[in-house]
Amino acid sequence: MMMRGTGRLFALALITTVVSFSQAPPAGGPPAGTPPAGRGGRGRGGPVDKFAGQKRIKALVVSGGCCHDYRGQDKILMDLMADELPVDWTILYEGGTGGDVKVGLYGKPNWWEGFDLIVHNECYANVSDEKLLQQIAAAHKAGVPSMIFHCSLHSYRAATVDDFREVIGLMSHRHTRAHNIAVKVNGTESSITKGMPAEWSTPTDELYVIEKVWPGVTPLATAVSPEEGNAVYPVIWTNDFHGTRVFGTSLGHGETWNDPVFRAMTVRAFKWSLKRE
Repeated sequence: MMMRGTGRLFALALITTVVSFSQAPPAGGPPAGTPPAGRGGRGRGGPVDKFAGQKRIKALVVSGGCCHDYRGQDKILMDLMADELPVDWTILYEGGTGGDVKVGLYGKPNWWEGFDLIVHNECYANVSDEKLLQQIAAAHKAGVPSMIFHCSLHSYRAATVDDFREVIGLMSHRHTRAHNIAVKVNGTESSITKGMPAEWSTPTDELYVIEKVWPGVTPLATAVSPEEGNAVYPVIWTNDFHGTRVFGTSLGHGETWNDPVFRAMTVRAFKWSLKRE
């Protein structure tokens, strides 16, 4: 994968695939580590860095596992934020398409240090290591905000402890058949859902069956499942986890990432997570 960025490049020493750069890459561009010409307005005719002088945001995306095009989804996320905030990204892919991978970074002491935001876009359903889950939760107990997408809800579902579920704010072990989900935005005032239509039909997605909701959760949008006796489940929410902001959505299967409503909501959620709303 070739990268082009508008800032520094970083790397982590892990036996996995780690890609680090500023903003999102196009198809093609200079090799990773090559400073782009004209950065920050330097160089005649070069692009001007609209974020020059602003403190850059260090975002970590933990990605990979079963069932989805995580590289494509993460590229969309970076593209969405490219003109919104000055972000230096570290993208960690681990384990290919397996569901039983223990992310190596999580085993390191204080693994979250240096990051302003952690995006969970992973799907490791078969992992049940209690110590690993405590390590994940420790990052957010320490005050690092988080964004939780789709299959991350089913990560670590084999575990008998709730450490990661408490970060998410919800418990789920299964989803309905894939279909166009009729989403209804709640009346709760939130910058995340501001501007969203009151009712919205997703592209083909999966409605996650929610078994438990923790007290810190504020549902922002819900959907009804006829398969579950017309049960109402949160699909977009926030969670107050020991005072740390956590955004979550069970949506994000396949084409939903290309939906303009979902994309705009994701941008607002990114800003909300960082208190930049």
